[in-house]
Amino acid sequence: MSVLVAIAITTGILSGVWGWVAVSLGLLSWAGFLGCTTYFASPKDGIKGLGLSIATNMSGVFWAMMIIYLSQLASLEIIGYVVTAVVAFLMCVQAKKSWLSFIPGTFIGSCATFAASGDWKLVVPSLILGAVFGYTMKTSGLWLQQRLAPKTNLATAEQN
Repeated sequence: MSVLVAIAITTGILSGVWGWVAVSLGLLSWAGFLGCTTYFASPKDGIKGLGLSIATNMSGVFWAMMIIYLSQLASLEIIGYVVTAVVAFLMCVQAKKSWLSFIPGTFIGSCATFAASGDWKLVVPSLILGAVFGYTMKTSGLWLQQRLAPKTNLATAEQN
């Protein structure tokens, strides 16, 4: 079985589990899938990839809340656009720090916050658990592939 098929199997199963968990806990299933997507898209794997995914998603939540808050300080619509421009710049510049270097993760966290109308208390656990599910989907898929991989006889391999 290929790695892709193994990851597809575990991702399918755990996606259904995530849907149930999200509904059971009153979380945003779609935001969890964004956290999961962040992990799968992350340039790092394993625990480092999980940490990078969560850190960048959380920074995105923070930046979105800054845009929402600062845009409401003045009644001029143009202020919101200026704030958005400045914050988008900062969202990119923060990538100088290695633990915030995955810019798409930051924008995913920000977009999730906007989509939830700024309900960061609901977005944060949804993104975090989603990233954990993404990590689990990939890790369990790799485990499954290794478990089902044909065992080569060491003696036969040495003779060839």
